[in-house]
Amino acid sequence: MDLFSAAQDADAHAPLAARMRPRTLDEYVGQQHLVGPGGAVRRAIETGVFPSMILHGPAGCGKTCLARICAEASGHVFLEFSAVSSGVAAIRDAADKARDMRRFHGRRTILFVDEIHRLNKAQQDAFLPVVEDGTFILIGATTENPYFEVNAPLISRSTVLRLEALAVEDIRGLLERALADAERGLGANPVHVDDDAMDHLVLLSNGDARRALNALEQAAMTATLVDGERHVDLECARAATQARALTYDKTGDQHYDVISAFIKSMRGSDPDAAVYWLARMLAAGEDPLFIARRIVICASEDVGNADPMALVVANAAAQAVQFVGLPEGRIPLSQAAIYVACAEKSNAAYLAIDRATADLQKRPPLPVPLHLRNASFEAQRQAGISVGYQYPHDFPRGWVAQSYLPDGMEDVRYYEPTDRGREARLAERLRALRGDRD
Repeated sequence: MDLFSAAQDADAHAPLAARMRPRTLDEYVGQQHLVGPGGAVRRAIETGVFPSMILHGPAGCGKTCLARICAEASGHVFLEFSAVSSGVAAIRDAADKARDMRRFHGRRTILFVDEIHRLNKAQQDAFLPVVEDGTFILIGATTENPYFEVNAPLISRSTVLRLEALAVEDIRGLLERALADAERGLGANPVHVDDDAMDHLVLLSNGDARRALNALEQAAMTATLVDGERHVDLECARAATQARALTYDKTGDQHYDVISAFIKSMRGSDPDAAVYWLARMLAAGEDPLFIARRIVICASEDVGNADPMALVVANAAAQAVQFVGLPEGRIPLSQAAIYVACAEKSNAAYLAIDRATADLQKRPPLPVPLHLRNASFEAQRQAGISVGYQYPHDFPRGWVAQSYLPDGMEDVRYYEPTDRGREARLAERLRALRGDRD
């Protein structure tokens, strides 16, 4: 048996997801913004000009496959480097091989680093000179945000490309291809998958091609034989998948993306979306107190004085979650998220403190007017401190026209209330008071 036939035999025993890896761009599914007409990767393949790249995207979206296709289509040598088990010496060895390959065979080398965010500082520093001088083309893959996890010098020498989770129709197409392919897939031994079972496998993959193909293979292995054909029904598909694995990393992009969607749903007055994102975070194991804090902030930032009860409800929910814990704590969280979403909106209080803060950066710290200062001793009063202050409650309306800002800032306005919700009444009162003062 030669090496080629041995490799074929090894492939036959590899998992379905490995056997069905695309070998060309025509077989590659998804990421049309990169591999479609005019896409960055397609242009690189067509022109033969490859920059070093960092492929950033969720698991199972095709990062490794894309790197292999780039090497195959360009005729470059493909080497893999382990970010976990390989050290600086291995980088130097790979660089030596790449130089020899180019010198003696005229071929360039693509060095693929999976989970590139796991490179330590010494490894990243060792990559810099050989990436910069073109010794090899670096293609890194990561599920983490490279701008947070990869050193800036290595980022600056690479093109960062974002890959997205595969769409439902892409996953379905991959599964149907695997069922039909007699060479690499399951086509040699016919498998029938019911429509509802296929829907189940597709939806529970969460856009992860590897997960979908592994689940299909597991379902096919345990399927019942019916007239010589393996039959995958919904029950069989459920057994193969068990529970849907939510893509969520409490310290990564998913954490920030989902909480952002949650906040924007409340701000946008969509209680259904807010509850959906809330349920998704809870199902993924997010800290309920973190969620509660975001609701409290939203209640002030986006609702504010248009409905002051929003802050009361949000704060009560935060205390309730701390008191009762999960799973019951999900109920006050839901109540608060819905209340904040449905409440009238105003960011006037948020803008007011931002304007005042910005003003502090532009103006020198002005002295407190004498009439507003505190006089604890008679000598201070004799010096004019606290003299001239008018106590508002001594006047019929509980208000008197006097200045409370430093000299020269009397006409500054930070808080501009809206005419929405309860803030409309505050706006009306302020207009009246400001009119009387003027």
